[in-house]
Amino acid sequence: MDNHWSRKKVLVTGAGGFIGSHLIERLIDLGADVKGFARYNSRNDWGLLEIIPSQKLDSLQIISGDLQDYDAVFSAVRDVDVIFHLGSLISIPYSYIRPRDTIENNILSTLNILTAARDLGVEKVVHTSSSEVYGTALYVPIDEKHPLQGQSPYSASKIGADKIAESFYCSFDLPVATIRPFNTYGPRQSARAIIPTIITQAIEQEKIKLGSLFPTRDYTFVKDTVNGFIRTAESKSSIGEVINIGSNFEISMGDLAQRISSLLNKDIMIMQDSSRVRPLKSEVKRLWCDNAKAKRLLGWEPQVSLDEGLKETIEWISENKKMIKLVKC
Repeated sequence: MDNHWSRKKVLVTGAGGFIGSHLIERLIDLGADVKGFARYNSRNDWGLLEIIPSQKLDSLQIISGDLQDYDAVFSAVRDVDVIFHLGSLISIPYSYIRPRDTIENNILSTLNILTAARDLGVEKVVHTSSSEVYGTALYVPIDEKHPLQGQSPYSASKIGADKIAESFYCSFDLPVATIRPFNTYGPRQSARAIIPTIITQAIEQEKIKLGSLFPTRDYTFVKDTVNGFIRTAESKSSIGEVINIGSNFEISMGDLAQRISSLLNKDIMIMQDSSRVRPLKSEVKRLWCDNAKAKRLLGWEPQVSLDEGLKETIEWISENKKMIKLVKC
């Protein structure tokens, strides 16, 4: 067991989400005393935490609330050593429909977390950014000095949240680090994400309908992303820094679909569905991560190859076909 985390009091926001649920499992395995903040709903549904093994879930304290409610956030942060702030509205298509909701949620929730952490003397905050803040690559691979481009309301909301985190480090000396994951994938991911979308269609039919086929993305398996969060929290060198977490490898949507079809040993027809295409000026055409800073500051680099990660994801989806269609986060 890692002595760094033994009895360390940790708060994870976005606890019921894809990455959040994996991160909580890992922290429990490391011996941390974990609280998960999950958005309240009338069903008292804890999202993906519901499928964590019960022996682990029993050791987890769940706090239901809204990150836009400062009183709820302050209460959750009290007596906490480390905060992993993952909670946000992450759907880019939703941000086109409800830009105000996306911006208010993502910026105010971050402000509340940082303010409570400052006022209560939290020893480390790991704030979660997104590779979407870079927009279409102006050069590759993309390092942390790449300009930020708000090509969607979601991207703009994350840029705003990142800058608030930066301001709290500069203005109040808050020990905050910003982790910027590129496209994370793996078991439990929502069917709205590209890899589960391709896999679920390919398993059930001979045709795959996608949006634009030419954009490239840099995919990281969820276990590697979680390790990036852990290393960021452990490292003193990460304070005040923005750190990319990605594979340093790009692949187009169309080639990704072909790769998955090959792993399934199926001959799949790939078709473009105009309803899935982003607005032209909003489409991020290319993302390719420069992860040199993560290697230098954290000693982090991905351990799971794309094919290995896809195989594990295919296996999980094949065994959980009904569940994957119900996952919303």
